[in-house]
Amino acid sequence: MSSPTQARLAGTPVVTGFFDKRTFSVQYVVADPETRACAVIDPVLDFDPKSGATATTSADEILAFIEREGLRLEWILDTHPHADHFSAAGYLHDRTGAPTAIGEKVRGVQTLWQGLYHIEGCCPTDGSQWSRLFADGERFSIGGLEAEILFTPGHTLASIAYRIGDAVFVHDTLFMPDGGTARADFPGGSAAALWDSIQRILALPGDTRVFTGHDYQPGGREPAWESTVDEQRRTNIHLVKAPTREAFVGLREARDAELAMPNLILHSLQVNIRGGRLPEPESNGRRYLKIPLDALDGAAW
Repeated sequence: MSSPTQARLAGTPVVTGFFDKRTFSVQYVVADPETRACAVIDPVLDFDPKSGATATTSADEILAFIEREGLRLEWILDTHPHADHFSAAGYLHDRTGAPTAIGEKVRGVQTLWQGLYHIEGCCPTDGSQWSRLFADGERFSIGGLEAEILFTPGHTLASIAYRIGDAVFVHDTLFMPDGGTARADFPGGSAAALWDSIQRILALPGDTRVFTGHDYQPGGREPAWESTVDEQRRTNIHLVKAPTREAFVGLREARDAELAMPNLILHSLQVNIRGGRLPEPESNGRRYLKIPLDALDGAAW
């Protein structure tokens, strides 16, 4: 992995977060105030596991916001194939024509999870479901905003962070300081890799705004998703308690061993390795999700 550029990137994005209460996820609209160009990061396609119903309410709310604010959608960005919600990237692309993107290591996730589902060949494993696959250190722009890709594996083997202007969107690496850090026990995850990824983020300028992808509202507080690199360095509860790589790996692995798998992990990955698209209809016209039994460790349920 290359080191993130220490020089400040051009632009100060206007960031609007949309909190999804069901999955504790935060979706973002990141806008350039000068050109009105924007990107959507980690949009949610609504899913009810009890009924099997899908809906586009969350994604439509984002589209309505973009229209109301007079913004122009240039990118639909995912940080990784999510394990707790369906991505709405495919839906937003179909509605707007804006290109989709994710990290290039998604190919490995596609291969891994097709094997777990025993659906090899269901869809290409070359990342062609997205318009663009980003490599570590790659640059792009959102209007006049400069953006840089940081490869941040650990939570998954394909996770990336988007550094945009004076902000960085880290999804499942760092939570808010009172929430600590993300789990690293999914297939392809690694607590040691997560530590290294967090150190890349903490090497950015201290006033860099940090936007996380989840907030589990510790102590029942109101949802929050913005901090700074300096706040994370000084007060993140896991990093304060475990300030070395060895200590962090021990803490993270012990915590992960006590956590149940996310409610939607087996539902969502078969959608998200397809770029946020549902499986193709079968001969009766219905779409089906496939749930492998005993595929993951259920010791913490």
